[in-house]
Amino acid sequence: MALCVQIRLRKRIAVYSAEVSYAGLILAAGESSRMGSPKALLDFRGETFLDRLMRCLFTHCSPVIVVLGHQPEVVRAGVRSPGNAIFVLNPNYELGQFSSLQCGLRAVPQWAAGVVFTPVDHPNFEPATIARLTESQAPIAIPQYIGRHGHPVLVSRYLIPEFLALASTDQARTVIHRHAGEIEYINVADAGVLDDIDDPESYRRLIGAA
Repeated sequence: MALCVQIRLRKRIAVYSAEVSYAGLILAAGESSRMGSPKALLDFRGETFLDRLMRCLFTHCSPVIVVLGHQPEVVRAGVRSPGNAIFVLNPNYELGQFSSLQCGLRAVPQWAAGVVFTPVDHPNFEPATIARLTESQAPIAIPQYIGRHGHPVLVSRYLIPEFLALASTDQARTVIHRHAGEIEYINVADAGVLDDIDDPESYRRLIGAA
């Protein structure tokens, strides 16, 4: 089982609402081998991918958790506005993205109703989409644009133990498919939920569209 290390950057004082609250989770541990440089630090509309995702998630989620792995010092140093984000290190990130998801889920506080998670290479969705997901309070909520599913994805707290019970080399879809009947697909007018920026060509398309 991969061990996860929380990076304590400074003392934080957090005030949490008594309302239903979801944690936000950004997976930014990968090597970005196809891109050639850390995707978390790519610029988009004057922000890094990671800064933009943190800002969007902070509008409707608390806390926001970021999982780092490859070159964590480089990525952390490139963050411009960390706010009260919690940074977690996955020392076994080579096992794949699901191992990072598990690290992040272990950091979700007990009082959170669930978690809204996204890979760092999906930087173009809007805060309004996060609001739609959290307002649904569905067991699993997935945004849908013109019939196509995207990110971020919401899962309720009671499902977290199922994710953690799997091998670190498994995939999130194992749990999601197991609960297919509980999924609520949320129709959104946000084409950004489909943007998956894996390589220089997709990045050029994203910048061109912006």
